Amino acid sequence: MASAWRRVMVYLGLVDDDEYEEYEPYDEPAAVAPPPAPPTPPRRSAISYVEPEGATAGVRTLPREPEPNVTVQPRPAPLRPVPAPQTARPHVIAPDGFNDAQQIGDKLKANQPVIVNLQSVDRDLARRLIDFASGLAYGLGGQMERVADQVFLLTPTNVEVSAEEKRRLQERGLYRS
Repeated sequence: MASAWRRVMVYLGLVDDDEYEEYEPYDEPAAVAPPPAPPTPPRRSAISYVEPEGATAGVRTLPREPEPNVTVQPRPAPLRPVPAPQTARPHVIAPDGFNDAQQIGDKLKANQPVIVNLQSVDRDLARRLIDFASGLAYGLGGQMERVADQVFLLTPTNVEVSAEEKRRLQERGLYRS
């Protein structure tokens, strides 16, 4: 018991450890050098070369193989016309909960522009819906733009809202020029 108690006191640093009081020097082992590596045989080159008479030492030229007679004809790539943006009538959504975000996503995935009217939505829900809509537009390669106070237009790739539709939305107070 006394030895266990003593070890605890040594561990806590309350008493000195008697085992380490005496210093006994020890002999360091002699350093042993590794044996030298066996000499490597010289490599034989796959290219045999005979030094021409009268050539200067240090510069050697390798014989060249004749280049094959190949003619390259560029193939014209078929040109694809850039698809003209299609016009579509936007779907207007005035969400009253975050569950309406699925409807926004479904319409945008179906290549239909979406007007999201957040004027009557509380601030936290509006922020969540804006975050969702901007991520959705980015993920599908579309655009998101603010068209009025708390009103956003989400347009898919290659879809435009016609001037007539913009005028109609402006009459309803959902679009500012």
